[in-house]
Amino acid sequence: MRLFVALDIDEAILQRLDDYIRTLMPQLPGVRFVRSNTYHVTLKFLGEVKRAEAISERLRQVRSPGFSLSVGGVGFFPSERAPRVFWAGIESSALAGLARDVGGALEPLGYPLEHDFHPHLTLARNGSGRRRPVRGERSPQAFAQLARIVASSPAPEFGTMTAREFFLYESKLSSSGPTYTKLEAFALAA
Repeated sequence: MRLFVALDIDEAILQRLDDYIRTLMPQLPGVRFVRSNTYHVTLKFLGEVKRAEAISERLRQVRSPGFSLSVGGVGFFPSERAPRVFWAGIESSALAGLARDVGGALEPLGYPLEHDFHPHLTLARNGSGRRRPVRGERSPQAFAQLARIVASSPAPEFGTMTAREFFLYESKLSSSGPTYTKLEAFALAA
């Protein structure tokens, strides 16, 4: 199983993100936008795992409080000049703490702590989406056009929500894109 730990995004914010992407799509037929039903905020990517029971047991011990987060602004990884991933930003003073708590809970199982946490929602990928191009991969002109559109537009705001739980997900990859299945929910303290 290919697993990760993530937060879901509220429906109202998903709708605003969908509306924003729908305004961009007609101008950018060559951009590979991510399906909105796969939007999530990754707290910890675990990769291939044989058994999820020990992971679930450790995640049940996370005692972080619920918190507010805002989704707004857009940008590119690694940079606007060499765009590989188009993202919407996440702002929250507590989100990094939850990611740290999740990482700390899983460290005894051999998952290393991550030091660079950059919360975001991936909206589109350029080529493979990796930070560096794969051999033979070219940067499509459509992504350069996307960067120009974003640079000449006001920063979008998608809304604020309260995070009340996080999830252990299984990811199945296919040629039509990933499918994510929730394996378990973990409540954040009230």
